[in-house]
Order: sequence, then structure tokens, then C-alpha cells
Amino acid sequence: KRVFGCFTEALKGLPDETNDRRRLKEIFANPSLQMVSFTITEKGYALRGADGQYYSFIQADIDHGPERAVGAIAVIAAMLLERYQAGAKPLALVSMDNCSQNGARLRSAVLEIGREWRDRGFVEEEFVNYISDEERIAFPWTMIDKITPRPGETVKTMLQEAGVEDMDIVVTQKQTYIAPFVNAEEPQYLVVEDHFPGGRPPLEKAGVYMTSRETVNKAERMKVTVCLNPIHTALAPYGCVLGFTLFSDQMRDPEMVKLAEKVGLREGMEFVEDPGIISPKAFIDECINVRFSNPYLGDTPQRIAVDTSQMVGIRFGENIKACVRKYGNAKKLTGIPLAIAGWLRYLLAVDDEGKPFELSPDPMIPELQAQMAGIVFGDPDSLQDQLRPILSNRNIFGIDLYDAGIGETITEMLREEIAGKGAVRAALKKYLA
Repeated sequence: KRVFGCFTEALKGLPDETNDRRRLKEIFANPSLQMVSFTITEKGYALRGADGQYYSFIQADIDHGPERAVGAIAVIAAMLLERYQAGAKPLALVSMDNCSQNGARLRSAVLEIGREWRDRGFVEEEFVNYISDEERIAFPWTMIDKITPRPGETVKTMLQEAGVEDMDIVVTQKQTYIAPFVNAEEPQYLVVEDHFPGGRPPLEKAGVYMTSRETVNKAERMKVTVCLNPIHTALAPYGCVLGFTLFSDQMRDPEMVKLAEKVGLREGMEFVEDPGIISPKAFIDECINVRFSNPYLGDTPQRIAVDTSQMVGIRFGENIKACVRKYGNAKKLTGIPLAIAGWLRYLLAVDDEGKPFELSPDPMIPELQAQMAGIVFGDPDSLQDQLRPILSNRNIFGIDLYDAGIGETITEMLREEIAGKGAVRAALKKYLA
């Protein structure tokens, strides 16, 4: 057993942390700096709320300028200003967050802050030109894949027994779990656009795929629309309804394995674009047979089910749209409609034995449950036309599922799944036979 320490220095980027902020400026001003990587979550790149207005802390960063920047994007822009003033040397800012076209998102956010500061007189036009020039400040796209669920008690205990101190797991006010360690899996993929204007370390020697932006995008879409994320999103709601608390246990269930294979191998694989550097078939086989069944990962269907309403558009909608383009409708699909029916069944917050359970956080739960009002466990006839506003919502699925020819199919599947105790299991056996 070996425990690796990977941090040599930790700094706070807040303006009131004088010494830390000064040190951060020194690092960004150093001509030898070649790249800075980021893991701030997909939400970290958002500057505006649903109303189109800046978040209050973003507006404060814009109004107060670089020296008082607090949010991640504004701090990045402020540090780029330090580099600009120290000679405007090139640099690559590399997003490692698990979202599509992450480099473009990071670039857009940083440029917006820079332009707002220019308009308020905090920075000059030439600074905006500097950060806009991708031959000087680059934002390579990446595809990163390594499942990292919430910190596990078993890993904490193992580290403590090895003499590592202060390994406590903390639950934040937003009910997220954080710790000084991460329990993760052995398989890992990092695909990076090879655009580093100031040079780079030999990342390929560490197993990183260095390639073109087009290939990065294909690899990311392979994972997100077919080979990994759709299977997660298909299985997690069913896992909650069937009473599973570990995803690895769920992957020992015959129906769950069949659903994974149906959604990924049988239906999604037809529409995947091979990125060339990673085999989609080998990737999905590894997910189903190795990664998802890893008992040491400690992943849960409850964690995976978080924010499902925000995921189904890309994870299911893209393949539905591809099927419609190829065949005129999506009626040949069974696994994906069954997955959507399972998510709707999950939203009733009643398990397959008729017992209530707690749903995972999702911003659309109140709206979706209001639209599903009147659907009653044990009464199939209670399901009338309640699903129409959901299944026709292009903002959720990216397509009207009735226009795709599967709205009625999903409705019938859900009707079977609310029939009574054991109805979900019976429906799975029927449609996956």
C-alpha cells in the first residue's frame, strides 16, 4: 500500500488573504509558467442566473475590479492581468471539468469579465486583446473521465490507520460531501486539445491523450451521449426505486445489467461517432463489466440521480434526435424510453414496495411533481395526460417526445410501473426479455 501526496502548495485566492494573493500573483507573473488547470465544476463557469442577470457575487466582482476579485472566474482574469503586466507571456488555461466544450466555456466567462472591467476603466483595451488571442492565451478543450463519488468512510479509516491525520468528511450547507481525500477508480481517461502556446510538459508520457479539438469533442460526446453517462442516468432512478444503496450492488442485478446493455450497446452504439483514439465498444464494456461493478468505489444511485432533469437532454435526447434523423421517428428504441419511464416513476418518491423514499436534489422536482399530481401508486388509471407537458418539453429533452413517436410508449411503461408492489420489476423483466 502506498499513499501519494500530490500537493506542494495550497493558496487561497481571496483578496483579504494578503500573502496567499501575493504568492498567486507571483506564480502567474512567472514567465516559465506554461499551464494552469481548473476543476471548479460546470456551475463554476456560469456568470448569470436563469433570469439572465449576473449573479450577485459576479456583479460585485465586475463593479469592484481585479484587486477585489472573489469568484473563481474573476480571480483567473485578475491573475491574467498580472501576467499581462509582467510581459504578456503566453499561457494555456486548461479546464478539467466534466462538461461539453469546457475550454470554450472557460474562455467565454473570462473574456466577459475582462470586457466588463475594460468598460469600467479597470483594464485597458490591449489586455482584452491579449486574453482574446488564443495564440497567447489558449483555452484547450478536454475530456476527463474518472468516477469520483463522495468521500467514503472506508477510505477515511484506511488513511487514518496509515497515520494520515485530519481526514474528516465534512457535509456542507448545500449537502455536498467534501474531504481532504478522494476515493476514485483505477481506470482514467484524459483527452486534451494540444494547444499550448507557451509550451507544455510531456503529458502523453503520463497517459494523457494529446490530440485535436475535433477529437476531444468526439471523445466527450462518446462518453456523455452513449458510453457512460446515459447508462448512469438510466440506472440510478431504478436503483433508488428498487432499494439499492450501492451502484456496484445494482450492477449485480440481471435486469440492471440488461438495461445498461440495452441503452448503451444496443441503442446508443448505433449513433456514436468513433473518436479514433478510444474504442467506444471497449470503453462501454469496461464501464459495464469493470467500472460500475467496482465495490470499492462506494458510488450510490442516490448520488448519480442528483440533477437528473438537467442531464436527460444530452444523455437521452441526443440519441433520440439521431434516431429520428435516421428513421423518421424513435419508435425502434426500447431501453431509452424505459429509462425515461423509470425516472418519472422515481419522481413519485415511492419505491417498488410502496414505501416512500427521499429524492436526490434536483431544481425541477417541485415543477415536475406538480405536473404529475394525481398519479397514484397502485392505481394505473390515475395516469391520464399528466405527462404531456413533461414529455413535450424541449427544454428538458431537446425534442418533443410525442413528435419522436415515443411519448405514448413512455406513458404506457409508467402506467405498468405504478400498478402496485413489484410492478417496476415486472416491467423491467417484460421490456428487457
